[in-house]
Amino acid sequence: MALLIYVDDVIITSNDLVEIATVKRFLHASFTIKDLGDLKYFLGIEVARSAKVIILYQRKYVSDVSEDNGFSGSKLVSFPMESTLKLTTNDPSPLLSDLVSYRRLIGRLLYLTITQPHLSYAVQAPIQFMSNPQTVHLQAAERVLQYLKATPGQRLFLKADSNLHLKAYSDSDWGGCIDTRRSVTGFSVFLGDSLVSWKSNKQPIVGRSSAEAEYKALATTTCELQWLVYLLIDFKITHSHVALLYTDSELASEIASNQYNMKELNIYN
Repeated sequence: MALLIYVDDVIITSNDLVEIATVKRFLHASFTIKDLGDLKYFLGIEVARSAKVIILYQRKYVSDVSEDNGFSGSKLVSFPMESTLKLTTNDPSPLLSDLVSYRRLIGRLLYLTITQPHLSYAVQAPIQFMSNPQTVHLQAAERVLQYLKATPGQRLFLKADSNLHLKAYSDSDWGGCIDTRRSVTGFSVFLGDSLVSWKSNKQPIVGRSSAEAEYKALATTTCELQWLVYLLIDFKITHSHVALLYTDSELASEIASNQYNMKELNIYN
C-alpha cells in the first residue's frame, strides 16, 4: 500500500481493496475525511483509466494557464523551443519590470512537466533567469504556452500489462549554458513501456570534454535507476532483470565499463 499526501489531499493505492477500506475507516475515525471515490483529478492532474492503461493529463490546467496569461487566441507553434536558441544573462533585450508574473508563469510551466516530459528542456532554459529576467527569457517561456495551445491533449500513458524491466536513456548538452559553460543532463527512465522518470537540468560543475559531460549524465541516471530499484523493493516487487542504461557516447560507455582510467581520460580533455 502507498499513500501520496499533499497538505490535506491524499491518494491511497494498493492491490488489496479490503486494506484500503480499513485505512480509510482509520483515517475517518481520527479526523473527518471525504472519500471522493476512484481517482479522477488530483492537484490539476486529470486521470483516466481502464483495465489496460492509466492516462495522466492536464488539459484543464493548460487551458487555465493560457487564459490567465492572455494566450487563449495566440498564434500556434509546432515545437516548444528553437533548437538553436541559447539564453544568456548578457542579452541586449530589456529587463522585465514584473518579476512576480514571470516567476509565476515559470512555476506553472514547471508543474506541467509532470505529464509532459518533453517540455523539460524548454522549461529549464528560462528557469535559470528567475532573479533577473529579460524580455527574451519571457518570450522563450511564452513560446511554450503557444506550443501548449496547439497541443492541449498531450498525455502520459502508463500501461498495465507492461513488463517490469527498468531501462534508461541518458544524454548531455556539453557546455549548454553560455554563462557558466556547464553542461545539461537529460535522462528518461522507462518501466517496461511506461515512462516513469525524467529530468533536464544543469550539471553542478563544468565538464572539460563532451565525454566527461556524458559520463556525468550517466552517473546521474544510474543514481535514479538505483533509487527506482529500491522503490520497487519497498513495494515488494521483484526486479529480476538487470536495469539497462543507454547512451549515444561510445567513449562515455567505455569509461563506465572501466576501459579507461582517469589518467588516460585526460588526453581527451
